[in-house]
Amino acid sequence: MAIHVLIVDDDDITRESLMTVLNNQGFNCRQAANGQEALELIKTNEFDVVITDLEMPKMNGIELLEKTAELKSRVSFIIITAYASIETAIEALRKGAFDYLLKPLNFEDVAHRVQKLVEHKELVYENQALRQEVNSQYDFTNIIGESAAIKKVFETIKGVSESESNVLIGGKSGTGKELVAKAIHFNSRHKLGRFVAVNCGAITETLIESELFGYKKGAFTGAYTDKEGLFKAAHRGTLFLDEISEMSLTSQVKLLRAIETKTILSVGSNIPETIHVRIIAATNRDLRQEIEKGAFREDLYYRLNIIEIVLPSLSERRSDIPLLLNHFIQKYNKQMNKKVDHIEPELLTALTRREWQGEVRELENFVERLMIFAKGNVLSFHDLPDDLLETKKTKKFEFSSDNLKIATEEFEREFILDQLLKNNYHRGKTAQSLGIGEATLYRKMSYLGIDQKKPG
Repeated sequence: MAIHVLIVDDDDITRESLMTVLNNQGFNCRQAANGQEALELIKTNEFDVVITDLEMPKMNGIELLEKTAELKSRVSFIIITAYASIETAIEALRKGAFDYLLKPLNFEDVAHRVQKLVEHKELVYENQALRQEVNSQYDFTNIIGESAAIKKVFETIKGVSESESNVLIGGKSGTGKELVAKAIHFNSRHKLGRFVAVNCGAITETLIESELFGYKKGAFTGAYTDKEGLFKAAHRGTLFLDEISEMSLTSQVKLLRAIETKTILSVGSNIPETIHVRIIAATNRDLRQEIEKGAFREDLYYRLNIIEIVLPSLSERRSDIPLLLNHFIQKYNKQMNKKVDHIEPELLTALTRREWQGEVRELENFVERLMIFAKGNVLSFHDLPDDLLETKKTKKFEFSSDNLKIATEEFEREFILDQLLKNNYHRGKTAQSLGIGEATLYRKMSYLGIDQKKPG
């Protein structure tokens, strides 16, 4: 892609010489004899670089720089100056110029500087795009779901992200605890730092201290160099401690000390280092029960549990399953170059009613396998391999309470949701199949917490 350069100088020879050299280097160049003429060109054209002299009639280089900044243009400036006006060039740098060139010009050096500037701009834009992509990917609003249970989680994440308090995330395996931890990190003031994740259950007790706090050369056999620990790697960022309940009591004591003192001591060192890290811990166990059993320290629990987020299971937010299915279908459409755009109602109903023991992780794996066997643009029971055909079986409805009123409402909610899915969320047809009026259906949906709009 051609790089567009604007050369601004009231000296014809300098201007034409720069034009010739840069055009020969493959740059696309235009020229202007003064700042006013250059500004008009900048208003109507896209330039990557402006090379401008400082001293010119009508509008000098500093004024051109300031006027261009007011246009919110992304063009970068290189200033040409004589040695006598070096202070003015420094002023231009303070006001946003990228570089300056001293007269008499070395034309090969000019081409090199322009190329370096272009490479720098591309790197900056790439980093900005990557950061925007990451922030967008882990924006809490992109955690899939519209149920009341998951909306409550959204609100908590929003509030937590604005603080620096430690967070404890609970919930069954597969509910998305790390995704929530990343959403908190990338929406907080710590997002410029690193998000460092560690599975506490995957590190042996003998290694966890050196993994968390690092070690010095010679600290033990095999320590041939210094090693940075995870705490230091997460400095000014977030340290995510997954499966915190698997950490031994001895390791818990050392973790507690690091949290309380905000310092770490590398293995083999006697010099503590100050570390600023936000801790987000996660567990699929009830830590209160672990405390009662003597398997988890109560003082560490209170240090970690400043704010608690408990993620709901899929059985608590079945109305989100169609949304999740659609999300995963779109994801694997891109990965597998397929064009699946919907699920047949019978299969959608079965998947919504199915008990997902592995939670969202199991649901995603199921969709991935289903997409592999999909032949057209519709997912149906015909696409299921033999070992997945059990999805057809309707399992016995399980109630959360023995209370007749609560159980009746739960069954009524599931039955209405089932009919809505079968009728593609057409309220008129659904009311007809249920044998009730459409207004009655609307009231029941509102009372039972069923989304009025079709998911997906």
